Amino acid sequence: MSRLNDVVSEELENDVVFIKKVTKVVKGGRNFRFSVLVIVGNRGGFVGYGLGKGKEVNEAVSNGILRAKKQMIRVFLTHETIPYEIHGKCGCSEVFLKPARQGTGIIAGSGVRVVCKYLGLRNVLSKCIKGNNITNIVKATFDALSKIKNPVCIAKERGMELNDIYGV
Repeated sequence: MSRLNDVVSEELENDVVFIKKVTKVVKGGRNFRFSVLVIVGNRGGFVGYGLGKGKEVNEAVSNGILRAKKQMIRVFLTHETIPYEIHGKCGCSEVFLKPARQGTGIIAGSGVRVVCKYLGLRNVLSKCIKGNNITNIVKATFDALSKIKNPVCIAKERGMELNDIYGV
């Protein structure tokens, strides 16, 4: 919850990645429920995802937004891209993210694109190596992004200054 407290003052934006209608057949007929995957971010390094469920779409979206705010992570960006290549995995799905030059844009599939957009990345290359389940692709993207270390910690480990790492 401490991560969210840092972001509370800023405006959080959200987007629905997919809406799935789930049907349960019972003796009296069919029961319909909705499952929604929501991405929340501030386009400044904080992003989260949440899977919301409910009897109505609005209820499922609000549940997803609450869960996404609880699962927010902080990602350290460099010049609107990621600092180095990273891999992420969830279930069968694997995602590969690579930094890109200024002006390249977000070259990624739908699930990775939304995460990168709300994180604040503007230049990144991506490849979904395995799997086509959108939920697992989003989770794999978060797994990859959570592996990015704080540049200050990297500098301390290597015995360097922060300017030496980024070539500033």
